[in-house]
Amino acid sequence: MECQGKRTDSLDQNDSALELDSSPLSSCEHSSSMQQTHPTVMKSADYEPVSSEERNLDVDFVTTARNNESVPMKDLCPDTVLGPYFSDGMRRVDYVLTYHIQKSGSTRRRSSRFGDNNFIQRLWRSLSTRSSRAPLQPKEDPEVAAQEHQTDYHEDDKRFKRDEFEENLRKTGLELEKDEESTIPGIGFLKIHAPWNVLCREAEFMKLKMPTKKVYEVKQGSNVVEKIRMFIHKVTAPLHPKVNTSRSQCEKPLCHAFSREKQHLFDLSDKNKFFDSKTRSSIVYEVLKRTKCMKPKYPLGLTSLLANGVYTSAYPLHDGDIVGVNAEPNDRKLLYEQWASYSVFYKYQPIGLIRKYFGEKVGLYFAWLGVYTQMLIPAAIIGVIVFLYGCATVDDNIPSMEICDPRNNITMCPLCDQACSYWKLVTACGTARASHLFDNAATVFFSVFMALWAVLFMEHWKRRQMRLNYVWDLTGFGEEEEDHNRAEYEFRVMQKKLKQEHSGLMDEKVKLTCTDRLPAYMTTVVMMGFMITVTFVIVFGVILYRISIKAALHMSSHPVVRYNIRATVKTTAAIINLIIIIVLDEIYGAIARWLTRLEVPKTDKSFEERLIFKTFILKFVNAFTPIVYLAFFRGRLVGRPGNYLYVVGSYRMEECAHAGCLMELCIQLCITMLGKQLIQNNLFEIGIPKLKKMLRKRKSELDSIQEQVLHNTLKRYEKDQLLGPFVGLNPEYMEMSIWYNLLRGLSKVAVIVNAFVIAFTSDFIPRLVYQYMYSPDGTLHGFVNHTLSYFNVTDFDPGTEPLQPMHLGYKVSVCRYKDYRDPPWSSTKYELSKEFWAILAARLAFVIVFQNVVMLMSDFVDWLIPDIPKDISLQIHKEKILMVELFMKEEQGKRITNGNKQSEFYY
Repeated sequence: MECQGKRTDSLDQNDSALELDSSPLSSCEHSSSMQQTHPTVMKSADYEPVSSEERNLDVDFVTTARNNESVPMKDLCPDTVLGPYFSDGMRRVDYVLTYHIQKSGSTRRRSSRFGDNNFIQRLWRSLSTRSSRAPLQPKEDPEVAAQEHQTDYHEDDKRFKRDEFEENLRKTGLELEKDEESTIPGIGFLKIHAPWNVLCREAEFMKLKMPTKKVYEVKQGSNVVEKIRMFIHKVTAPLHPKVNTSRSQCEKPLCHAFSREKQHLFDLSDKNKFFDSKTRSSIVYEVLKRTKCMKPKYPLGLTSLLANGVYTSAYPLHDGDIVGVNAEPNDRKLLYEQWASYSVFYKYQPIGLIRKYFGEKVGLYFAWLGVYTQMLIPAAIIGVIVFLYGCATVDDNIPSMEICDPRNNITMCPLCDQACSYWKLVTACGTARASHLFDNAATVFFSVFMALWAVLFMEHWKRRQMRLNYVWDLTGFGEEEEDHNRAEYEFRVMQKKLKQEHSGLMDEKVKLTCTDRLPAYMTTVVMMGFMITVTFVIVFGVILYRISIKAALHMSSHPVVRYNIRATVKTTAAIINLIIIIVLDEIYGAIARWLTRLEVPKTDKSFEERLIFKTFILKFVNAFTPIVYLAFFRGRLVGRPGNYLYVVGSYRMEECAHAGCLMELCIQLCITMLGKQLIQNNLFEIGIPKLKKMLRKRKSELDSIQEQVLHNTLKRYEKDQLLGPFVGLNPEYMEMSIWYNLLRGLSKVAVIVNAFVIAFTSDFIPRLVYQYMYSPDGTLHGFVNHTLSYFNVTDFDPGTEPLQPMHLGYKVSVCRYKDYRDPPWSSTKYELSKEFWAILAARLAFVIVFQNVVMLMSDFVDWLIPDIPKDISLQIHKEKILMVELFMKEEQGKRITNGNKQSEFYY
């Protein structure tokens, strides 16, 4: 069970921004990933009790703070302290653990503290399925008494574990305070405060980079690129959020890994603000993860205690409220006003403030999201231009003009057996004209552009990330991130250890091996294969739907239905595919998580990596299988008139329209992408959370006045307890695929796929071959006739000829179909013609040339653009020099001081 970060979701209007599932303020990162950590895992046994000297240091600091500072909160009596402080109003709450309070049976029956008329009690009942009061018993029931005795036993065991765990926390120097008289019934709160000496010790262990007293000037680059960037920054000034920075952008403090021996180098002018709330909570969380409860047979860490119900939740506190008359200015309120509000959707993101409040990982995610959105603008503009080019040239497109010309009088072969009859090619005029919008000369240019766009996007992100790494001092971020064992892993190891104790075979170090996980691995392989097979079967079922519904519509006597058969079949099939994809996405996500839990990964990082791999494979197959079928298989596994390919008995494989399958592919992509965006992103991430909030407010039976009273009554940690837990960044990362290596691999695959789509799905290559090899005048006149083969209707297999052969009003002896085959009067009738092989050779040659040229251009762009901006590399070099100078100056000062002392001694 993962530890919770800042809780999200809200009870009332004060946290409406947090209701957006993927909205800014509903995202918080695991505290352990907010800062860099020491590679060595610190165990609770490594700590010695805090010495009296260290405690006195902290007492002196607190005393000094009391004497020198005047804070209104400190003047309040303990009963009125509602902010993130202990009852003394001075020590800040850095982390909160909650636990269930179980009263004795007689106390539960007599308790009437939270009556039915108490709206807080009604509110808590609406948020929990458990009632805070036991039903009244007329007299003592032995069975009930036994159950209560068993419950009390388990609660006592949990309390003993809590007592030991909390005692171990005190040994590390943390200060604790309990609140079991909370407004929320049945919940106890353990408030944790990290004093100055603990913060300094842990910051040194975790190698946190903190600002020193040295501040230097950040010089802007003087090259053309930097000048353009600064010009764009000035032009877009109205789009920047109104977030006041404490320091000028032209100045930057020199940061260094914190050291207690070198405290004089750091800016400790205000110790209360030296470690911000995010850093303090991350430090406390590291201590919590390293502290163990040793009373059970196997040591239990925080994750195990949470999983076993010893504690019910663990979370840091929000800074304050975001709306309201009495809401004081804070980072949370500023983020809501300048980021998580629909009124500022057009503005840039306050990335620095996001990082400050939520941590580096969340900040980097939203920075990536901003770069991705920004880079989509030129891609969208070019795409619109290509589409408009197709619209402007559709009337000049010779192939579509020939199809729409009724004078050609081309009779086509039936599209299905018996139910379908002969039809005129001119009826496909609308489809041919629409296909030109997506299949024209500009399509190739757009494909090349998108391949280069992918490279430019990755280069832009690398440079942006390097700039953020420099500004945020994230050198080596994530490389040495400490990770701890998951609760499930510790439980399985404990089971294995107990089993070995009973058998008498004990290993020095008990851990789960591949042999222990072999059944889970086999289950994963079988289930993954089964689910991929299910995807293929479902796609095949949609194919059968298209075949059968097309035949049924052809049998209709209604002229409107018969006229819109292709559009009806394409649209309904695409919608069915969309619904299946969305449903299977949810199912596959749940199954992937279940399979990952079966494997019992050791750490959270390993769990995430395995989960991401399974989810990506399943969702990739689910989303792209119908698209791959349309692009590369439909219309190529058909056969010919008189020798069609049949599946499942009498189902004849479907053909592409005369203008190709590219238009249907575009329709499928459009419906799938837009549908997923509207349904999954908007409905699931915005609509459902808002609906839950509305239902929760109705169940709470509170009017606006009671809500305001509740808001003014609850303490900060009580308000955050009522929020929903943060589920992690995994869904967001899956939605955006933010891994650089994966993106780079997908960009290479995209080039190859685009090459095959242009060569085999569109008519681009056949048009070129005809124009330069077979056209008598070097134009596309006669191209349509060149792509159609002849078929003698007497060669139909028995039972496949049309039931209404006179549908067109005359007897048909020869019909046409789209393929390159010899005519029936040839000695090799219906065999693939030489034109087919010439076009196939041209298609393969195009794939090879296109792939190599585009990849060469991509690699050239990658080489041309440096990964690190020049001004950043210069600033990093300058920082190293300044750091050396700072330490040299310090050593020189020490030598002078030591020399003076020695001179005084000799004197």
